[in-house]
Amino acid sequence: MTADKGKSARTGSRGRLTGFLDRLAALRATMASPATGFVSQPEPRSIGSFARGRQMIAGNFLFAGFLVEGADRAIWDLPVPDPSFEEALQGCTWLDDLAAVGDRPARERAQGWVFGWIARYGRARGPGWTPDLTGRRLIRLINHAPFLLNGRDKTEAQAFFRSLGQQTLFLARRWRSASPGLPQVEALTGLIYASLALTGMERHAGAAAEALAAECAGGIDAAGGIPTRNPEELLEVLTLLLWAADAMTAAGRTPLPAHLAAIARIAPTLRALRHADGGLARFHGGGRGAEGRLDTALNATGTRAVARTGLAMGFARLHAGRTSLIVDAAPPPKGAASANAHASTLAFELTSGRWPLIVNCGSGAMFGPDWHRAGRATPSHSTLAIEGYSSSRLGPARRTGAAMRTWLEETPSEVWMRPETDPARHALFGHDGYLITHGLTHIRELELAPDGNALKGMDTLGAMTSADKARFETVFQADALRGIPFQIRFHIHPEVDATLDMGGWAVSMALKSGEIWVFRFDGPVDLTLDPSVYLEKGRLRPRATQQIVLSGRLQAPIQQIGWTLAKAQDTPGANQGEPRPPVPAP
Repeated sequence: MTADKGKSARTGSRGRLTGFLDRLAALRATMASPATGFVSQPEPRSIGSFARGRQMIAGNFLFAGFLVEGADRAIWDLPVPDPSFEEALQGCTWLDDLAAVGDRPARERAQGWVFGWIARYGRARGPGWTPDLTGRRLIRLINHAPFLLNGRDKTEAQAFFRSLGQQTLFLARRWRSASPGLPQVEALTGLIYASLALTGMERHAGAAAEALAAECAGGIDAAGGIPTRNPEELLEVLTLLLWAADAMTAAGRTPLPAHLAAIARIAPTLRALRHADGGLARFHGGGRGAEGRLDTALNATGTRAVARTGLAMGFARLHAGRTSLIVDAAPPPKGAASANAHASTLAFELTSGRWPLIVNCGSGAMFGPDWHRAGRATPSHSTLAIEGYSSSRLGPARRTGAAMRTWLEETPSEVWMRPETDPARHALFGHDGYLITHGLTHIRELELAPDGNALKGMDTLGAMTSADKARFETVFQADALRGIPFQIRFHIHPEVDATLDMGGWAVSMALKSGEIWVFRFDGPVDLTLDPSVYLEKGRLRPRATQQIVLSGRLQAPIQQIGWTLAKAQDTPGANQGEPRPPVPAP
């Protein structure tokens, strides 16, 4: 047995053991009848989607990128196309969407599906008895209890509270088996919610609060970041910490200092990762976040702290005028934290006012394993890539619990940022992700104009030392002196209309605001406008879009390619206000 196979087998064995212990704890919990009602109920915090709620009422169920039609069918009778679809059902976040609709058909479905879950899965059956899913489910069941109990009889109410109590007991025994990070925060927040809200459960609140504080101290670094470097995941962690703090405050308890300190550390980091349009930077498996979720969380922190200066969770933010630019300027996650990470080193996203212009393709996880893998590769990001290679390479698939995960391997050993004349507008970046394969280092210089109406870039690909040059020559000779092919990509947001201009020497991009941005280049490369995709959560399939591609061949140990992205002076917003101003940061 190879080392990788041995490690995979051990991981699979741990996953099976964890599943067995979860099931055993669930069986023990369902033998009790612990809760009879609420001591107090936290104010509902979760935000649902009216549109998604209406879709479900009409029998269209869109979860984890899969659409299943099931008019007049209980949600538990739907065919399950993928384990991620089942997890979405079992976590019950769809209750937020039905509550957002709030009418009688929505309430009837919510009640039928919740009481159906109790009847079908409440006796420790089904895949939903894991700590993170149980915490997620408990939060929603407690948040929407009035909605769910409206018009139900005493027997049904007793069954509802009995199930809440049993799930709370399960969490009290098994929260430690949740993976560190978001899963454990989710489990502990659910335990805090339930132990403070339900009769007879208060004895678990103190230990849960201490455990959550310990996770905050150990899992959130001094700069307010998490190991996955996923901005959307960091937003979910902050949201849960705020919910837990609010529940404790409402119950007359004070959140522990480590808990509150983590909230204070995360807020300026998320502000730095917020584009001018109010969405999050899309890196390492994260999306923009649900509409309004980021600003709601930042407002709830009760602080007006400015965005973190320097690197924020490894990302650099440049800004001027109405333009914001966010760059991945640190090594990618390692080990288990890299299960959804991308080879996105030195990639950037650019937003003009409220309009995204240059983006990364995003996570394709919701569209299946092939799209997931493609979305993680360097060519799916707005940066330079050597043809056929990513700046970090994906390792073999390994089993983690019920899922197969692929970690990043052969990541850059050095990734650096050096602020230049004005750190908010001008910086130099570099990484050595192609050193092992080609002896090459990628250096990227980015400079925003003082008014934010132009971005000047310089990409350098070169062998920097004698040893690097020797490695480059070996690869160069092996390729029959044809040169090492590379591409610099700039993925364009799907709502931008892009066309080749100036006889193929430039690209004009028209935003819906009326702005026109023009891309030009300088160097021995060819410019093309190629198809691309925008991988977006909540959609059935990838959105078609375009990408600017500069293609060349490295014939010498070093080569530089200059380019500019500038707003045309005769378009709205070039020297005056835009029709749709940026959303101010809370």
